[in-house]
Amino acid sequence: MRCNKEEFVEGAIFHIYNHSVDEIDLFNERDDYIYFLNKFKANYSQDEIALYAYCLMPNHFHFCIQQKNERPVYEVFNRFIISYALHFNAKYNRKGKMFANKLQHKKINDEGYLIDICPYIHLNPKRANLVEKLEDWEFSNYPEWIGSRNGILFDNQLLINQFGDSRTYQKYIENFDNHEIVNYLFNHKT
Repeated sequence: MRCNKEEFVEGAIFHIYNHSVDEIDLFNERDDYIYFLNKFKANYSQDEIALYAYCLMPNHFHFCIQQKNERPVYEVFNRFIISYALHFNAKYNRKGKMFANKLQHKKINDEGYLIDICPYIHLNPKRANLVEKLEDWEFSNYPEWIGSRNGILFDNQLLINQFGDSRTYQKYIENFDNHEIVNYLFNHKT
């Protein structure tokens, strides 16, 4: 569900995601994931957004982000996604759009959704059987959440405020009811 422009205000938190057109892979090799993340980093400013969670999957991506100033977070994404699509199409000699829809964003209006969106995002590689252990998926900030990697694409404020520490988050995600958040995401109107 896309948000109205007036919902993009300072302090608002969003689940931002998109899927590929016809389930094509958005990332064919490791370098594609790295290029996408580097494009994001080039447009990322800690003064503009707090990045809580992200996960890149072969045919889609998820981000949980808080807007920290007046610049709408979708502007950060629109610029680098267009650049990535142009790069990808040139690299793989393809034409046409890459994404099934315009950038999707859902405003997070309640604490329950906020607490559960990060595990939902981080569990994607395990649900897709890409890894057995979440920390093995390189294209997520789950390793930052559990303290096994020190990356810049992570604002730990949500971790501290909601879970206290990495160990508590690991226990929470181990017992996470994925069906509950999926039902929430697709049936709850924010």
